Amino acid sequence: MRSGLKFCSIEQTLAVIGGKWKVTIVTSLAKCDHRFTDLKRQTPGVTQRMLTRQLRELESDGIVHRKVFQQVPPKVEYSLTPYGHSLVPVLEKMAEWGWNHAQNRPSHHDEAHLEGEPLPSQSDDPKREERQAS
Repeated sequence: MRSGLKFCSIEQTLAVIGGKWKVTIVTSLAKCDHRFTDLKRQTPGVTQRMLTRQLRELESDGIVHRKVFQQVPPKVEYSLTPYGHSLVPVLEKMAEWGWNHAQNRPSHHDEAHLEGEPLPSQSDDPKREERQAS
């Protein structure tokens, strides 16, 4: 596999799960099906509009299935599709990497930032000082 193709594949994955709440939604639905109010309760800080939007995007990407029950009052349940379940091992690996990163990351970056020194990525940007001055 060419390097550019691999990078493009990673971008495709991030395009699907890159929304602020999408990982939380997929993780919740991996455990069991949920109604909208359950998902909202499990996702503190998300607005109703944003949750609706993220669920629609996940549905259009084939990750989430929306089942409408014909009853009064209306009932809607969300679940992961088989394709959506294929994301679970990816998210588990990401969680493992994140945990390891948090445990092993060099602390000198944090110390430098606390002392007011720019992080290496910040000091490499010559226009940063101009933006801060204005």
